[in-house]
Amino acid sequence: MGDFLRKRRAALTPADVGLMDYGTRRVQGLRREEVAMLAGMSVTYYARLEQGQHVNASDTVIDALARALALTEVERKHLSDLSGIKRRNPKSSRNRPDHVRPGTKRLVDSMGSVPSVVLGKCTEVLAWNQAGHRLVASHLDFGAPDTPSQRPNMTRMLFLDDATRSLYPHWRSEAGRAVASLRLLSGRFADDTDLAAIVGELTLKSPEFATMWAEHPVENCMSGRKTLDHPQLGSLEVWFEVLTMPDDSGHRILTYAAEPGSEAAAALARLQRPPLALAPDVAGIGEAV
Repeated sequence: MGDFLRKRRAALTPADVGLMDYGTRRVQGLRREEVAMLAGMSVTYYARLEQGQHVNASDTVIDALARALALTEVERKHLSDLSGIKRRNPKSSRNRPDHVRPGTKRLVDSMGSVPSVVLGKCTEVLAWNQAGHRLVASHLDFGAPDTPSQRPNMTRMLFLDDATRSLYPHWRSEAGRAVASLRLLSGRFADDTDLAAIVGELTLKSPEFATMWAEHPVENCMSGRKTLDHPQLGSLEVWFEVLTMPDDSGHRILTYAAEPGSEAAAALARLQRPPLALAPDVAGIGEAV
């Protein structure tokens, strides 16, 4: 929580919040006393928040800080999650392997024409349909999600797997979005040891991840557009939607689609064919295959 508050304080100037700026500042962004004044609290209390000594902050305090630091609604919710970390009961052992619900698996299997991937709370792949597998990880075994120790992790692959990195021509934008989403999950599931493990692994193995993570980006990435450079289908412009399960499992279904009638839509349709037919048709050869 303290790191998050300091990052957001450093990102603001007095002009951003309607304050006059007097003299040279020794630190970047707003001073602690300025944030405390804007939030209507004592400087001592705000300093304790940044030092992690007062994590049981009330909703009133969270709302005041959100206004003072011009937080988005997603950032405000993230701050609220962070403030309650010590109210949870940390687990001393690793969590049991997660599994996709049978109903969710049947749903994505029935969506044959829609590439779909079921993600767990750590962005691990719990299941995918044939089209989803061929779109995002055709170089991996289709049955990998069935074995917890072999499960692909979308964030890990994005930073550490060369084939996945090459799938995204705008890799840095994609990576930033992934880190911001993972930050949001880390606040919601702060006591999850598996989530802490993936963050620790990536921090150690990827300087790029470590740099992005330290900035505390927060974003609820529910929909948008991606550009893919697929090894068989070529360049694609697709839209994604994230469907979140209504329980507290953290499971999400990531789906992909393209504009009807577009070349990308025709390319996605080829994902349902046998593997040899994935390449674009050339003078009818693709249909023969």
